[in-house]
Amino acid sequence: MPFRVLLLAALCGLCAQSPAQALPPKVHAALARAKVPADAVAVLLVDAQGQSAPRLNHRAAVPMNPASVMKLVTTYAALDLLGPAYTWRTPVYLEGAVREGTLYGNLYIQGQGDPKLVLERLWLLLRRVQGLGTHTIAGDVVLDRSAFELPETNPASFDGEPLRPYNASPDALLVNYKAVVMTFSPDPATGTAQVQFDPPLAGVQVQTTVPLLPAAVGVLGGCGDYRGALKADFSDANHIQFAGGYPLACGEKVWPVAYADPPSYAVRAVQGLWLSMGGKLTGSVRMGTVPAALASAQPAFEVRSAPLAEIIRDINKYSNNVMAQQLFLTLGRVAPLADAAPGENGTATIPPQLPGSFAAARAVVQRWWTQRIGPNDAPVLDNGSGLSRQARISAQGLGRLLQSAYLSPLMPELMASLPITGVDGTLQRAKARTSGGAHLKTGSLSHVVAVAGYVHAASGKRYVLVALINHSNANAARPAIDALVDWAIQDQ
Repeated sequence: MPFRVLLLAALCGLCAQSPAQALPPKVHAALARAKVPADAVAVLLVDAQGQSAPRLNHRAAVPMNPASVMKLVTTYAALDLLGPAYTWRTPVYLEGAVREGTLYGNLYIQGQGDPKLVLERLWLLLRRVQGLGTHTIAGDVVLDRSAFELPETNPASFDGEPLRPYNASPDALLVNYKAVVMTFSPDPATGTAQVQFDPPLAGVQVQTTVPLLPAAVGVLGGCGDYRGALKADFSDANHIQFAGGYPLACGEKVWPVAYADPPSYAVRAVQGLWLSMGGKLTGSVRMGTVPAALASAQPAFEVRSAPLAEIIRDINKYSNNVMAQQLFLTLGRVAPLADAAPGENGTATIPPQLPGSFAAARAVVQRWWTQRIGPNDAPVLDNGSGLSRQARISAQGLGRLLQSAYLSPLMPELMASLPITGVDGTLQRAKARTSGGAHLKTGSLSHVVAVAGYVHAASGKRYVLVALINHSNANAARPAIDALVDWAIQDQ
């Protein structure tokens, strides 16, 4: 067993040996007001370097649902296995000759799991195609999403909210998170609000203006619930319309929604954007795979993502579920290559790359946990994002992981990806009294509230803090989390 694992096992072993301790009075009082019993809570506050017994250990060994705090496992494993400079590639292949501005053949775009192929980057990809002298495609645009092997999913299956962007499913060619972004801009002179839809989706009729509602509509003459006032109808994937209006007092607003027909999204987005850029297409945009002969050759070009160290900032600071799942699946697809055995000539024998799957990703992360963190407190993984009812991990397990990260050269990258209390990300509006005193990943589901990360105490010490609440009144217990963070920061 590596020395680091032995060290962490010895240090964090103190967690298991410590008896359960009483919660701080203000935390206990906040839980009582929320009607959440202490046995629905797990808390660990321990020195980040494991140099002393835990300052607070309450049910830390009990596995619980961590919600999005599980992203800490995925992102730290990815930093360790792939490296902070890892990037995703999206190769583009041209099949046929280009003559006088026309490609006589098919254009292939091969997705390899890029978590952030957003509208701007898709535009740049298509602009690169035009930069090769191709303005008309006398063939098809073929989208290859075979790098991931995924089950059929229903976006409404988790919580009955299929139009919420957080329910978007992963995809080897994930375009713009499968979301439609609507921008409402009021124009008092015409009595309407202009509606801009991005990206333009081929075959989808949209309503480009809505009536302005008088300033008195809303809460005390303010903006109020502008989404409710619009009375949007997204039920028809071919037609987005509004039966209401837009409050003048709201100014400009941006509303992202998940597209009603996710499987067709990439096809519609690529075709709509290509045509909006002045490109022409005699065939169609369709799903398919890059022919083997073409895939074995160099692509015409490839676009690369931002490095992993930047990607995990979006995943952790803003708790992006689909990006976390893209990363998790990438571990199942790419990380096994690191286990390649040396051949006779001393070079690694690289096995054929298989499609990324959740099962493969779970196996990779479980093996990594045993090797890096130790044989105990391993998480029960599902999809790597925490958007799950099956995922489980103990506060003690998260403590081990965060101590391992703190002792690692990767600590700056992981800590920089976490929301800062009262400053940014999901903690920008945190009500803890001490702004900027902690870097904490948050988690929230119905019946689950959680935080985990690092606290910078007034004493100059750095702690690992983990708090998990699993109860039907968990959402009402957020003040208890705030009180706990304040108590930890104010350590003298």
